[in-house]
Amino acid sequence: MLFNSLEFLIFFPIVTLLYFIIPHKARYLWLLGASYYFYMCWNPQYALLMAASTIFTWLGGAVIDKTKNTSARKAAVGLNFAINLLILFFFKYFTFTVDNVNSLLTALHLSPVNVRFDVILPVGISFYTFQALGYTMDVYRGDIRHERNILKYALFVSFFPQLVAGPIERSKNLIHQLNEEHHFNYDRMVSGLLLMLWGFFQKIVIADRAAILVDTVYGNVNSFYGFHFAVATILFAVQIYCDFNSYTTIARGVARVIGMELMENFNVPYFARSVADFWSRWHISLTAWFRDYLYIPLGGNRKGAIRKYFNIFTVFLVSGLWHGASWNYIVWGLVHGITRILGDITNNTRHLIADLMGMKRNRPYYPVFQVILTFIIVCFAWIFFRAENLSSAVYIIRKILLDFRPWLIFGGGLIEMGLTTADLCVLICSIAVLLIADTLKYHNIGANAAILKMHIIPRFALILTLLFVTLIFGIYGAGYSSSQFIYFQF
Repeated sequence: MLFNSLEFLIFFPIVTLLYFIIPHKARYLWLLGASYYFYMCWNPQYALLMAASTIFTWLGGAVIDKTKNTSARKAAVGLNFAINLLILFFFKYFTFTVDNVNSLLTALHLSPVNVRFDVILPVGISFYTFQALGYTMDVYRGDIRHERNILKYALFVSFFPQLVAGPIERSKNLIHQLNEEHHFNYDRMVSGLLLMLWGFFQKIVIADRAAILVDTVYGNVNSFYGFHFAVATILFAVQIYCDFNSYTTIARGVARVIGMELMENFNVPYFARSVADFWSRWHISLTAWFRDYLYIPLGGNRKGAIRKYFNIFTVFLVSGLWHGASWNYIVWGLVHGITRILGDITNNTRHLIADLMGMKRNRPYYPVFQVILTFIIVCFAWIFFRAENLSSAVYIIRKILLDFRPWLIFGGGLIEMGLTTADLCVLICSIAVLLIADTLKYHNIGANAAILKMHIIPRFALILTLLFVTLIFGIYGAGYSSSQFIYFQF
């Protein structure tokens, strides 16, 4: 069941209405049932996998909370991580590992391993696994007490708005909200619905339209030149941002209508002035998870520069693997890791060079220059993320560097990329709207809050305008299959 589907537009009002009708003490059971139904709409069998992960981590949390023996507590944490990561490895990385082992054996003129395990990757397994493991660590560190009610804990793991594509919620933020009594609030409902509408605009007006051009170019690499690849890569940066951000925005809106607040997962990432800044704004919940549960336990920046850079490198390597069992994702993660480390090492040198060149760091153009340079680095990494394989990624980079052909913009080159002139105009205008909204947000002007403070007439005029624009220019309807959110595959 996708957010951008008719089924969800029926499911959500029913769940919300009955949630506020049902007595408070039974509401968590209703949400738990709704969450499992939501998940089982993809593959009912894999709900058992999520239930198993829930049971393992709940039992582990109980052991950690009750015992004072340090060795036993560490053993419970280790066993919890081992079981859940083995399940994740089996479903997500087993085939990738076997294929690479066989490639190595073949290169050494040895017989390959004849083992296959071809299954559909369970939707959202990386998200709910990390959320459950985060709970384990929070109990171990004493940040929260163990949730004694296993069904309430099961709701924390499976809460349907953020179940399959995040944000990866922290136990100390979500569990207590699931236990609180929430009353219907009109202003909160309008705020949540407005968030959802903004998410749908990003998804079906921008992301799904940009995907047509991106898929056309990246799916036929031998038919295009550097100019086409540059445009497609920039639009992929827009597509994946709007696609992923739309899901978490809708998820936050759904939760807000019910009465809960999920963490914000994106904070205008393309306004970042460095790779480090980018990762403080992009997929914030995952970045925070790796920081708290991997980077800091490895030693963080407390054990010298070399150890610090090794830890950063490790985090980005694992981040690439988290996104998928492919060398493309690994290289994508390493590009970010290497540029993040180089940015830290060369920080003082770059400032010195800028001063020698007469660039005034306190002038407005300097941060703009930093934003543009960071965006170029991020787009370079996106090539590896989006390309079908590494050889295609290298081919695309060579085309951009050695066979750009910028004059194609004047010869109808954009029309050759899968979109009509009308669709290109809609895409450009909608990206302009996104840019305005993100600029306001960058300057701490929340569009949602500002709209809600308006007089009722201009407020609803603006909301209805956004609704009609989404309905008129969104990509959906007869002959169209609801486009799956990109991060569902992770």
